[in-house]
Amino acid sequence: MENQLAKSTEERTFQYQDTLPPLPVPSLEESLKKYLESVKPFANEEEYKKTDEIVQKFQNGIGKILQQKLLERAKGKRNWLEEWWLNVAYLDVRIPSQLNVNFAGPAAHFEHYWPPKEGTQLERGSIILWHNFNYWQLLRKEKVPVHKAGNTPLDMNQFRMLFSTCKVPGITRDSIINYFRTESEGCSPNHIAVLCRGRVFVFDVIHEGCLITPPELLRQLTYIQKKCHSEPDGPGVAVLTSEERTRWAKAREYLIGLDPENFNMLEKIQSSLLVYSLEDGSPHVTPEDYSQITAMVLIGDPTVRWGDKSYNLISFSNGVFGCSCDHAPFDGMVMVNVSHYVDEKILENEGRWKGTEKLRDVPLPEELVFTVDEKVLTDISQAKAQYLKEASDLQIVACAFTSFGKKLTKKRQLHPDTFIQLALQLAYYRLHGRPGCCYETAMTRYFYHGRTETMRPCTVEAVRWCQSMQDPSSSLHERQQKMLQAFAKHNKMMKDCSAGKGFDRHLLGLLLIAKEEGLPVPELFTDPLFSKSGGGGNFVLSTSLVGYLRVQGVVVPMVHNGYGVFYHIRDDRFVVACSAWKSCLETDAEKLVQLSFCAFHEMIQLMNPAHL
Repeated sequence: MENQLAKSTEERTFQYQDTLPPLPVPSLEESLKKYLESVKPFANEEEYKKTDEIVQKFQNGIGKILQQKLLERAKGKRNWLEEWWLNVAYLDVRIPSQLNVNFAGPAAHFEHYWPPKEGTQLERGSIILWHNFNYWQLLRKEKVPVHKAGNTPLDMNQFRMLFSTCKVPGITRDSIINYFRTESEGCSPNHIAVLCRGRVFVFDVIHEGCLITPPELLRQLTYIQKKCHSEPDGPGVAVLTSEERTRWAKAREYLIGLDPENFNMLEKIQSSLLVYSLEDGSPHVTPEDYSQITAMVLIGDPTVRWGDKSYNLISFSNGVFGCSCDHAPFDGMVMVNVSHYVDEKILENEGRWKGTEKLRDVPLPEELVFTVDEKVLTDISQAKAQYLKEASDLQIVACAFTSFGKKLTKKRQLHPDTFIQLALQLAYYRLHGRPGCCYETAMTRYFYHGRTETMRPCTVEAVRWCQSMQDPSSSLHERQQKMLQAFAKHNKMMKDCSAGKGFDRHLLGLLLIAKEEGLPVPELFTDPLFSKSGGGGNFVLSTSLVGYLRVQGVVVPMVHNGYGVFYHIRDDRFVVACSAWKSCLETDAEKLVQLSFCAFHEMIQLMNPAHL
């Protein structure tokens, strides 16, 4: 132990991977008890009684057998869920992933040194890219600090998936290819792909053994932009990545069959560190209203995004930036980490490059010109039309609540994340007149290759509190007590989920074991209350805390009549991004956000010292 402490200054990013505990299998009895509790807000007495009977029957019958089989599986795998989760949540999904699965977000630089300004796209782009490449080098050298909870190291495996990673479409199941290697593991690709006006360029970012500088990057980007602005647009092969997965897989096979060189070009894009998108548009953005930029990074020009890439860094003509990421290889916290690192570096250097202006003789970018025919061009135009149609149906609202933030909630002894979650429950309850089944991301990175668990914030306690807030005869004291009970319940559940004692992934495991064994689907999963309470990915509120930094993000709703809510928490503000489908007449993202902001005020009032 002492020896380890002496070396602690030289911790390597991935050094604890082999010592992390395996993902546990929760007890069947505990999981079913928690599940029963979670369906209560959505059931009348009769429905609940029926579900209770189904659960008891499951627990004493087939459930027991499936649990044994799951325990067997866990003996042979350090993470019994990993492969299943990847397939079920991402790789088997056939809907277009660029819009429905990817997450996106604006970079925070416009809040300090880089306010929107036309004509700054390339110069700022060269600086932001350079900082990203430095982060890539830190990862390769394993110098990115290990994330910890207290002194406990968390799983860092997802960080291997940030650079040089791509999803590849398959007819029934996609796959992920990861080309990244640490320095001790060998060579890693060192080129990037730049997409501009339907064309694709690549160039190496290492020259004569070291990173090319921002002035050298600027020269490369200027060359690309000039070429694209003075010549006709390219075919926009990238648009195909926004297509339904099986259609994209077939289009890709056709493209490769047309000319073997097309395969090599696809490989170059897949293995690139990241895709850098040069967009012609310029979003309006202020530190209070992020709506336009948030929408544009998620649903911008499909000819300059590679939807399957783990990292698309997007630049707009007014020097505003964002990113769009495939969700399959990693969760939001990886992107938050690199975005924060870059943002801090820009702050540190006052948004400027302070090094040498000297240019070396770096080879010019190479254009990847795909061989295409009428069929490919038709595929591209169909994909684009389908994408733009779906994108136009999305309502995105992202606003900052600036009356107070984490500082005040903590002063009132309220957990800031729970504070926002309960406000969302109240907002949904007021807007729709009923409880909203809700998914909140809980992290399970204490365990080997742990990712996430579902935490269900719509508890009996939360609903009782919402009802008291709507009941004029309910006293201030009563409302406050009910709110504190809802807080306590939420905090305990979140703790359980992170400790590997959630129930959603456990139930999924039992269902998948049944499927693998060729057994009939247990009644538990066909019971109407299962999906009514959110099971099977039917949550009307799909929510996630992006963190406590300046980084914000957005996702689409899980269901057509739902909302996607990402938020971040700072000392003096909460920033909330909410999406909904316009074609669903009962949802309204704008109203949900405004009602949440009203709830923030009311909740903090309930804890006003004068009322305690």
